[in-house]
This record gives sequence, C-alpha cells and structure tokens, in this order.
Amino acid sequence: MAFEKGDSAVSHNFGIQIDGVMVEYVHRVTGLGQRQDVIEFKQNTAQGEPVTAKMPGVPQAGECTVVRAATGSSAFTEWIKKSFEGDMSSARKDATIIMMDYQQNPVRRFNLRNAWCSDQQFDDLEAGGTSPVTETVTITYEEMKIEEG
Repeated sequence: MAFEKGDSAVSHNFGIQIDGVMVEYVHRVTGLGQRQDVIEFKQNTAQGEPVTAKMPGVPQAGECTVVRAATGSSAFTEWIKKSFEGDMSSARKDATIIMMDYQQNPVRRFNLRNAWCSDQQFDDLEAGGTSPVTETVTITYEEMKIEEG
C-alpha cells in the first residue's frame, strides 16, 4: 500500500522472522543499517595536478540489537543456543526485519543473510520489581539487502 501525502511508517509496526518463523514479543530493534568501505584513489593528471577520487569498496558485515520479552519462545531460544554452542551450520540463518504501515502491510524488508546471535544479556532481576524481564540479543549478519514491500 502506498502512503498518502505526509504519511510515514511508524516505529511500532514491525516484525522479525528467523528463517521464516516470526519472533514473538519483540520490543525494540536498534542499530539496523549497512556500511561499505570507501576507496580513496589519488593520482596526477597529465598536467601534474593532483586529483582525488572516491569509489565504493567492499560492503561490511553488520550487527543489530533486538530487545524482546524473556519468554519461552522455543524457536528463538533454540537459535540462540545453537549460536553459543558453535553449531554454525544450524545457527546461521536468514533473518528479515519487516517494517509495516498502519494497516500491517509490509512497506520495507531488511533481509539479513547468515545471521546469528553473538551476544545475549538479560535485565537485572529485582525483588519486588514490577517491570517485565527482557533479553537483549545482538544479531550479527554477513549481508543486508533492503527491498520495498
């Protein structure tokens, strides 16, 4: 669905899939982005004047952070477990972060190739506390491809 003039995606409409399985209870995704090296090439013209040119280099691998409720989601937990056990043939999976419009239609997909969990942290536990416990997971990936819809 196309946005009307002045409309935009809103940050609370998103989902995450790991190998096609939706991850439940996701609270936040941060650090989503991509980078590539920049090659700077310096040379002289035939008249001896220095010229500098910049060209795109090799794309860099990336990381993003997912914060979710600490629940018994077996698929996500098993994926994290395989990462920390070093079972990389099972841990490396394709992941997709889906940005949706206000009617839950996908408007952009961030496809992460060979994603795996490199860090897992839990909130502090506190007697008498009333906050839900969340886990923060760092997902590292080899390549990101962004597609519309």
